[in-house]
Amino acid sequence: MTRARFVRSFGYAIEGIVQAFREGRNFKVQLCFAVAAIVLGIIFPIEPHEWAIIFVCIGVVLGGECVNTSIEAIVDLVSPEYNELAKRAKDCAAGAVLLCSIASLFVAAFLFLPRMLVAFGLL
Repeated sequence: MTRARFVRSFGYAIEGIVQAFREGRNFKVQLCFAVAAIVLGIIFPIEPHEWAIIFVCIGVVLGGECVNTSIEAIVDLVSPEYNELAKRAKDCAAGAVLLCSIASLFVAAFLFLPRMLVAFGLL
């Protein structure tokens, strides 16, 4: 692969992320939660390894949203009319993102709840 093709591939990837943002309401919602997690990490200071965990969670959830968006587009392309298998594929892809989101929510709770309770004098 030439350097120019390699650099272009980053452009295509960024284009895909922008597309997921434009078309995906859930991508925008997940992005808001990502920003909230970053803000919480600033307000209630966390350790460098905890930042790493937060950023991995953000990457997994947003990456999952991109994969979900692409699966939905492929399914719509090959099966424009209702099909039970198409529904199953879309539901499983959405379920995968939901599982990642729930796991990330638990991570956020473990990292931020104790700090918040101390800050508000509840612990």
